[in-house]
Amino acid sequence: MNQALQLGFKTFINFSSFAVGPRSLGIGRLSPLRGKLMESKRKSFSNSSSIANQNTDDKKLKGLIKNDDPISDKPSLKDIVDDPSKIESMTVQQLRTALRTAGIPVKGLKRDLVSALQCYLAQEIDGESSLLADKQPSNSDKSISIKVEERAREDQVHDVNTIPKVRRVQQSRRVVKQLQKEGETVEVDSKIVAMEQKLSLKTDSAAGRKPSQTKRKASSDVDSKDVSAENGPMNQNEPWTIFAHKKPQKGWIAYNPRTMRHPPPTGNTGFIKVLSWNVNGLRALLKLEGFSALEIAKRENFDVLCLQETKLQANVESIKQCLIEGYENSFWTCSNSKLGYSGTAIISRIKPLSVRYGLGISDHDSEGRVVTAEFDSFYLLSVYVPNSGDGLKRLTYRITEWDPSLSNYIKELEKSKPVILTGDLNCAHEEIDIYNPAGNKRSAGFTIEERQSFGTNFLSKGLVDTFRKQHPGVVGYTYWGYRHGGRKTNKGWRLDYFLVSEAIADDVHDSYILPDVMGSDHCPIGLILKV
Repeated sequence: MNQALQLGFKTFINFSSFAVGPRSLGIGRLSPLRGKLMESKRKSFSNSSSIANQNTDDKKLKGLIKNDDPISDKPSLKDIVDDPSKIESMTVQQLRTALRTAGIPVKGLKRDLVSALQCYLAQEIDGESSLLADKQPSNSDKSISIKVEERAREDQVHDVNTIPKVRRVQQSRRVVKQLQKEGETVEVDSKIVAMEQKLSLKTDSAAGRKPSQTKRKASSDVDSKDVSAENGPMNQNEPWTIFAHKKPQKGWIAYNPRTMRHPPPTGNTGFIKVLSWNVNGLRALLKLEGFSALEIAKRENFDVLCLQETKLQANVESIKQCLIEGYENSFWTCSNSKLGYSGTAIISRIKPLSVRYGLGISDHDSEGRVVTAEFDSFYLLSVYVPNSGDGLKRLTYRITEWDPSLSNYIKELEKSKPVILTGDLNCAHEEIDIYNPAGNKRSAGFTIEERQSFGTNFLSKGLVDTFRKQHPGVVGYTYWGYRHGGRKTNKGWRLDYFLVSEAIADDVHDSYILPDVMGSDHCPIGLILKV
C-alpha cells in the first residue's frame, strides 16, 4: 500500500509567525490616575503599549502645535516654564487659557489638556526631548508606577500565552478544512485538540460558567475521531480508510484492505476463494463505463462468484454468453412476481455436485432470492434477504416468516454438510456495523426487530459472522446510499456477510471487503476457506 501522506499541524504551521505583542492598553484604563502618575504611566507602559498607536498619538499632538513665536514672547507661559510642576495643579480653565495662548486646540478632558501643554513646553525647551523623561518621579510615583508595571506584565504574560494558542487552534482548523476539500491526507495533532479543550474550559471558567454538555460532547467526538484518524488516514482517494462513525467506541478502527487482508495460503494448503456482490442491476453494471469484470477476475482470481439483485428476467442466455472464460458453470434465479426485481446467481469455475433454487416454499420462492450449490465439503447459498421496505411494511413478513424459514432450511442442509451463507442479508447487526445507529433505529435494516431476528435465527443457531470474528473492533461497510453520497465520506452500512457453520469456522483463512470496487451501491466481499 502506498504510504498515505500524513500531515501534522506542526509540519505546516510556523507558530512563531503568529506571535502576538502585548495587549495595547488605552489611556482610558488608567483614568483614575492623576497628577504625577501621568508621568510614571507613560514610562511604565512604554513597553506594553502598541508602538504604532504611540507614534500616532505623538504625531497628533505634534501636529496640533503650530506656533513659530518664541515662548519668551508669551509671559503667561513663563511661570510654567520656570516650574513645570504647576501644570498639575492648574484648573481646566487655566489650562485652556494657557493652551489658547500657545495656539493649541483646547478640547478634551483635563488629562488631555495637561498632556498637550506638557508636550508643547517640552518641544519649546528641548526640541524633540521629553519633559516627562527629565522629570524625576517621587517615591509615591515610583510605588504606583511599580504596581502599574506589574499589572501590565501580568496582562502581557496572559496575552502572550493565550492569544497565540487561540490563533494556533483557529489556524489549524482552517488548514484542516482546506486540506479536506483538496483531498489531502490529514493526521490530527493531538496537542492541538488538547489545547482547544483547555482554552475552551479556561474561557468558561473566566466567565463563571460550567462547560456546557454540548461542548463536552463535541470534545468527546473530536477525541474519538482524532484517535481513529491514526489508524485510518483521511484520504479522499481511499475514502473507505476514513474512520466514520457517530458513536465510536474505544479501540475501533477503520477497515483497510491493503493492510488487513491476509495473503493466500502457501505451500500445499488447498483453499477455495468465494466472492459475493449485490450488483444492483447486472445489465446496468456491465454497461458501466470503466467497469471490467475481466479485470476483477484477474485481480481476485476467485473460484466462485455469488451475485444478488441481478434484476434479470427469465431469459439469461445472453448474459451467460458474456461470461468470462473459465467460469462456464452459472446458475440463475429470477423474480417471477415482479419483473426486473431481485434475482440471485452463482457463477463458478468448479462444477458443483448439485444446485437448488429457492427454499422449497412457494410463498418465498417467487422473487428469486436463493440459489444453493453443493460442493464436496460444503453447501454455498447466495441469498438476497427481503428488505423491510419503506414504512417497514414488510417487517412482519421478514422477521416472522422469511428469517425462520431460511434458518430452518440451513439447519436441514447442515445435517449432511457445513453451510456457507453469503449475500445481502439486509441487516446491520450491531452498532459498529452502521455509521449512524441512533438515527436509524426505525430504518429498514437496523430495527431492533431485524437485529434480534438476525441473532436468533442465524447466529444463535450456530452460524459464525466471519468478518466480525476476524475483525472484532473494525468498522467496515459494504453499502453506501447514493442519495447522500455516503461513499465519499464512508458513511455506510455493513449489510453483506459470509456466515459459516461452526464446524468450518476455524478453516476460514480470510474474510474481507473490497470497498475499492465500484459500480453498485454495495461493494464485493470475499472469503478464503481452507479445504
